[in-house]
Amino acid sequence: MEHVNGWFFLVNIATGFALAIDAFSASLANGLGEPRMKTRKMCLISGMFALFQCAMPFIGWVLITCFSTFFPFIETLIPWVALLLLGFLGAKMIIEGVKNKEEEAKALCAFSVLLLQSVATSIDALSAGLTLSEYGYNWAEALLACVIIGIVTFITCMIGVFIGKKGGSRLSGKASILGGAILIIIGLEIFITSWF
Repeated sequence: MEHVNGWFFLVNIATGFALAIDAFSASLANGLGEPRMKTRKMCLISGMFALFQCAMPFIGWVLITCFSTFFPFIETLIPWVALLLLGFLGAKMIIEGVKNKEEEAKALCAFSVLLLQSVATSIDALSAGLTLSEYGYNWAEALLACVIIGIVTFITCMIGVFIGKKGGSRLSGKASILGGAILIIIGLEIFITSWF
């Protein structure tokens, strides 16, 4: 592992923070939607986001290393997928918040929804695989870089859920509206910034 040194860790911790911003915001939205969330569920949410933020750059690295001709086509689909998934989930949260159905709002943190959120917020991390390949990492170094990104994401998302829970308990039933708006904003941000 010729590239593994202090700079390697610093670069990938910074990359992890940059990639975790959307996952942090989604975690915040989940915390807002369920102010009484247990620690186990907080870990599940953070773990799911971390898993996908770890996996996507590695998948991107594999695609760019082995199938570089297909990567530009895949890269053009990323913002559309993120916008559609996060827009749908955000709108659903807002509708349930307007109806003031707390139990249905809680269901928005169900495993299947969490899976969609994890994919939507991490899909743009596929492009980070390009950065990993530019550094000339071999598969072990690329995997280690992705694990560092995953660890940073887990910590960041735990903080997001915790802050969301605290805010959600003060917003008395309307927190899921704010949470839904956050998800829609994340989707729009991913979509708009992909064109600039």
